[in-house]
Amino acid sequence: MKARQKRLVFIGLAIIGIGAASTLAITALNSNISYFFSPSQVLANEAPPNHVFRLGGLVTKGSLIRESDSLKIHFDVTDNAKTVKVIYTGILPDLFSEGKGVVTKGKLGADGVFYAEEVLAKHDEEYVPPEVASTLKTAHAEGVTNTATTSNGASN
Repeated sequence: MKARQKRLVFIGLAIIGIGAASTLAITALNSNISYFFSPSQVLANEAPPNHVFRLGGLVTKGSLIRESDSLKIHFDVTDNAKTVKVIYTGILPDLFSEGKGVVTKGKLGADGVFYAEEVLAKHDEEYVPPEVASTLKTAHAEGVTNTATTSNGASN
């Protein structure tokens, strides 16, 4: 083999190696991505089935139920437009409470219940995760628009 052929073989092998490494890296990153969805998006079937994603909103007041014989906890997450039931097995963060912002990570079951693997709560009085804040603002704006439409329609 001449020197020129050896260089071409080396360059070809290097390109194949870089391509394989890139493919492995992208595949690993894709499996770790978890997108954020609001309860309205989840109920509109925008969330990927059988894939881990984040669900965020406010914990509905009066919805927290703890099973006495296990660490299983049931609660509802709302964006003030729609509500999704959540089941979590584990110890909740100290700052978790009803009426406060929460982001959960897990999968949506075939029964429509979100099975959380992780629960994150707000860290101070004013904090709401940015995704949750924008979702709540959108839901509130839609509620105000619907209320205004209803009241305008009723007065005619």
